This record gives sequence, structure tokens and C-alpha cells, in this order.
Amino acid sequence: MPRGRLGHAAYHRLWPAVSGGWPRLGDVTDGLFIAFEGGDGAGKSTQVALLRDAFEAAGRTVTVTRQPGGTELGQRIRDLVLHGDHVAPRAEALLFAADKAHHVEQLIRPALRQGDVVVTDRYTDSSVAYQGAGRHLGAQEIHDLNLWAVDGLVPDLTVVVDISAQEGRRRRGTVHDRLESEEDEFHESIRAHYLAMAAGNPERYLVVDGTRPPEELHEQVVTRLSAMGMLP
Repeated sequence: MPRGRLGHAAYHRLWPAVSGGWPRLGDVTDGLFIAFEGGDGAGKSTQVALLRDAFEAAGRTVTVTRQPGGTELGQRIRDLVLHGDHVAPRAEALLFAADKAHHVEQLIRPALRQGDVVVTDRYTDSSVAYQGAGRHLGAQEIHDLNLWAVDGLVPDLTVVVDISAQEGRRRRGTVHDRLESEEDEFHESIRAHYLAMAAGNPERYLVVDGTRPPEELHEQVVTRLSAMGMLP
């Protein structure tokens, strides 16, 4: 498999081959794993809450989490990387990968093994987009790093809530963390990479228009999960 820094188009072509080789949940049987991805200010947390309610109404036990920050260690990493001083790009990528490794071992896999639905606000695709594309560290390198960190665990479905960098900045107002404060060019590069990943593997992704009403987006998510047999 070729290595090196891949642009959006090249990674788009590579993605089906890469993702097709990923294991799903390993020893997990009844658990479901769903991730929400997208730019800052897209409305992911709203969709996470709506989906949690839908699964609980269907009688499932739901574990809701976020990355970074879903564990005590993750919260420390979150504060360091998002609210601290400058972090070198490669150090940033490694810190996010460390959060995911710990998060999966301590929270996500145990919940899945006991049959829970796990819904996360961000997962490995955030690192591929933000550090791989946004920081120009190479999508393939960051993909490989994160796949190793999470021991091959990928979601059953990843929902990309798509908005423009300009719209995300408008929604965030004057409050920005260290990544949110980057220029629009950085965020548009991330957006393009999310869309390229989704286009390369439509079976594992659902892209929704984040400018539409939250209830409408939720209906699209529920419809997709129902078609996959994950919701009645």
C-alpha cells in the first residue's frame, strides 16, 4: 500500500481499500457503535442527545461519550491540547491517539461487550481530518496511528454533520478553543477530507446537511439506522 502524504482525491481513491480491511467489533456481539463527526459548531452534540433518546425509547442501554474527554485522562488531554499553550502538530496527533487508546480500552469496548449502544461525539476520523489533512501530517500516517491505537475498532456507522467553516465560526461566536481559532482554510480542508472519506465508503458513512433543522437530521439518522436493522 503506498505511503506518504495523500491529498483529498488520492485518499478518496484509497479509502475503500483501507476501510475494507478494517475489523468491525471483534469479540463484540450485541453492542452498537455510532460516531458523529464534523466541523466545530456543526451540531454534533445535539444529534448525539437525540439519538441517545431514540435508542433508550427502543429499550437499549446507551453510553454517550466524546473524544477527547470521555475519561479522566481524556479530560486532562482535552484541557492540554485544546485550552493550553502551543502544541507541536506531531505531539498533538500523538496526544489525541493516546486519548483514543485509553478511551477504547477503559470505556468503549467494555460498554460494547455488555451489549450497550455507544454513541460518541468524535472518533478516529477527527484525527485523520484535523491532524492528517488540517495539519498536513498525512492522512495515511494518521489513519495507521489511530487504527493501531484503538486496536482496529471502527463504528458501525459514522454520521458526518456537514457545515462550512464560515457557518461553524458564526455559530461559535467569540468563544474558540485552540483548534477552533484556526483560519477558515484549515477548517475547509478538514471539511473536504470528511466528505472524501464518506464518499470513499458510503456503506459506513452518512452525510447530513448541518444547516437543516436538527429534527430533520435526526430523522435521516434514524432512517439509516432502521434500514441497517439497528433501530426498530
